[in-house]
Order: sequence, then C-alpha cells, then structure tokens
Amino acid sequence: MNELLSIKNLSKNYNHFTLDSISFSLPEGYIMGLIGPNGAGKTTTIKLILNMLKKSSGDIKIFGKDHILEEKEIKQNLGVVFDSNYFVDEWKMADVEKAIGKFYINWSTSKFYYYLDRFKVNKSKRVKELSKGMQMKLMLACAFSYDAKLLILDEPTSGLDPVSRDELLDILSEFIKDGKRSVLFSTHITSDLDKIADYITFLNEGKLLYSGLKDKFIKSFSIVKGEIKELTSDLKQSLISLRESATGFEGLIYTNDLPKGSSVNTEPATIDDIIVFINRRGA
Repeated sequence: MNELLSIKNLSKNYNHFTLDSISFSLPEGYIMGLIGPNGAGKTTTIKLILNMLKKSSGDIKIFGKDHILEEKEIKQNLGVVFDSNYFVDEWKMADVEKAIGKFYINWSTSKFYYYLDRFKVNKSKRVKELSKGMQMKLMLACAFSYDAKLLILDEPTSGLDPVSRDELLDILSEFIKDGKRSVLFSTHITSDLDKIADYITFLNEGKLLYSGLKDKFIKSFSIVKGEIKELTSDLKQSLISLRESATGFEGLIYTNDLPKGSSVNTEPATIDDIIVFINRRGA
C-alpha cells in the first residue's frame, strides 16, 4: 500500500507549546480525519507539512519525497483548502484561473470551468460575492484542475450550512474513488468524519494519542452512565474520565474494561465523546 503522506517523529517547539514527536501515515485511496481540541496541534501539523513552519525535528515525506528538498515538485500534486479563501476579493473567476493556473504544469483551463459549472459557482461573480461554501468549492475546483493527488483541508466545513457541508463531503468521497488520491481533513465537526473518514489521527496537548482505522478507534471506547450510588470504586478506577452531577455520573471507559454484570447503562462513544472526555483528563 503506497503512502501519500508519511510523518515520523515530527516535533515543533514553542515557548508554551510542543508538538511532541508525532508519527502517522496516510495511504493512497483514503480519507484521514485529524482531530483534537483547540490547541492540540492540528494546524501546527498542517503548516509543518506544507513547510509554512520550520520543524524542530522529524521527517515529512509526501509522495515518498522530502517535503523541503522536493517541495516544488510535491506542490504540483498537492491541493490545500483552508477555512478562508486565499484569493483576491476583487477577482472574477477568469482572474482566478489566470492567476492560479500559471503555477501548475498540469493545469487544465477546461477542467477548471467544468468544475465551476459542476459545483454551480457563478462565473460572473467576484470572489467576495461568493458564499463561504462557494469559496470552498472554488478552492477545490482549482485543486482538481491540476489533478492534485493529495488534498489537505484545515477546517473546510467551519461555518458552512448543513447542505453545503453535505455537498463538500460528497465531493471528497468521489475524489478518492479511483484509489489513487487521499485526503487529510482537520475538523472540529466530527459528524463529518463519521460519514466519510477511513482513518483517524487524534492529537491532544501536542501528543499523538491514536492514529489508525476510524472504526477501531470508536469501538475501543464506550460511555457508561448511572446514578451516583452505582459508581463503585472499582468502576471509578476503570474510567478514563468522569463527569459527576448531583444526580448521576457519565464517564468514558475502554470497551474491554466494561464491568461484567453491572447495572450501569452503557452506550457506544462518539468521536465527540472521546475528544471531550480525554481532554478533561489531559493527555
């Protein structure tokens, strides 16, 4: 299985934050969700991958190539979508095509206009007149116009309405269908990842807590709930994190540690549950 992105022992040291020697890889043909609370290191990781920040240590390879030594070649096949557009507000679509297209060897003007039509982006409008959802689609149209093999998205669905988010997820699912393209998708909206992600990479306080199959990640955890009187000392010790109130409790537990024969209610954990409870405990 070819790896489109490989990160080994990546670190970045700031005065008050350290991205602490993280390692993960993304094979071709899949979507990976990059998750964690604010300040976990997600955007730092993406900026390091894109060489927008200087790493303290570690190795980053994209398409098997060093992300710095072969940066120019790599970025011919790399698409990036941030939570805000990177175009000049006054540009019309023809200006976008003219400005962006000259940077890519494989740029196709016909593809660009094909995707504008397909995504229903109004070609007569200026960038500032497009909705946020349409600006996201414009960025994707650009990436598809030079046949990007890896998409890196940092909070692309933030601020989008449910219909626009659903459309974007459909586009990403179709993007990887040929098995040769992949997506790294950083988001706080974990319901989006429930729909389309194959892999999860979970950061908290600059540390890598998990990277692997999404389904395995979710199934590893459960939520237990009950009245305070049901919170035995053995159960309490088994919990990863606990929330108590005057009338009851709720906690996160490894599924394999669920007490047998207990009367407490158990239910599958969501990605949100896992992030929230582990963040309460700390990394």
